Amino acid sequence: MSIKIQDLPNRAAFDVKSAQDLRTQFAKDPQQGLKAAAQQFETMFLQMVMKSMRDSVPQDGLLNSEQSRFYTGLLDQQMAQNLATSGKGVGFARLIEQQLGRTVTSPGELSAPAEAANTAGNALPLSTSDGRHLQYRTVLNNLPTSASYGAPAAAPAASNGDVPATSKDFVNRVWPHAVEASRSTGIPPQFLVAHSALESGWGKNELRRADGSSSHNLFGIKAGKNWSGQTVEATTTEYVDGKPQQVVERFRAYASYEEGFRDYANLLRGNSRYSDVIGSQDGTEFARRLQQAGYATDPMYADKLSRIINGPTLRQALIG
Repeated sequence: MSIKIQDLPNRAAFDVKSAQDLRTQFAKDPQQGLKAAAQQFETMFLQMVMKSMRDSVPQDGLLNSEQSRFYTGLLDQQMAQNLATSGKGVGFARLIEQQLGRTVTSPGELSAPAEAANTAGNALPLSTSDGRHLQYRTVLNNLPTSASYGAPAAAPAASNGDVPATSKDFVNRVWPHAVEASRSTGIPPQFLVAHSALESGWGKNELRRADGSSSHNLFGIKAGKNWSGQTVEATTTEYVDGKPQQVVERFRAYASYEEGFRDYANLLRGNSRYSDVIGSQDGTEFARRLQQAGYATDPMYADKLSRIINGPTLRQALIG
């Protein structure tokens, strides 16, 4: 069953199937797929505007609570989507569609700009198994990324083995795995990318095996007594009574980043203490709930993660 553009206003804004439906739409009808992607960008912009307006109003009244703010955020997401897809937004979607529409032709054909981009080797890390979207990557690489659609533009190759040269390179490497983890946790992939960036220093300080190869553990997940997989030992900082101490710990090791992200998602879903983290749609709340659940002992952990989520480094790496 195909998804029609006119059906989108009736869809939940947090529906994690949206990315797959967008790829399907591009494969069947590139023009309609572009229209949907452009509307998603306008949705993102409207959400930012509405969030800024909410933040300007005091929210510490008797009727305000964490739950009320959560559901208000969901309402704002849905309103932004409805405005963008109904044609009553601010007109960004129409401008994007006009600007990029000339690079899209019929399925199976490429315009000259798109073919040139393919020759240059641009990548669209939406899914490692679905190759049909590659012929439309020129369009999507020029659109900002959101929790549901799009992906960061291809980054330059790493200059030092498997160590990312830039934050953009790191994001490009882990993005498809973050998208998959997002589908199972309901957490926007950019939050998951930010969390892996905090724990690994944007990939430059990731845990490594004795031979120097990557453990593919970007989240600092320790190997408890029930872990039967491979491990690595590393010195880490733990806070005891608010004071940092250097200790040697055993951490989990994986065969790939895909496996590492999958285990991270399973950890959040399978441990009851992270129940409040699942489905988080606000970056600051996501960071705070992780810390409250005991993910790390650093008293400033939530603040550090929140700064990455809301900071310019991640935003510029995503937009490209």
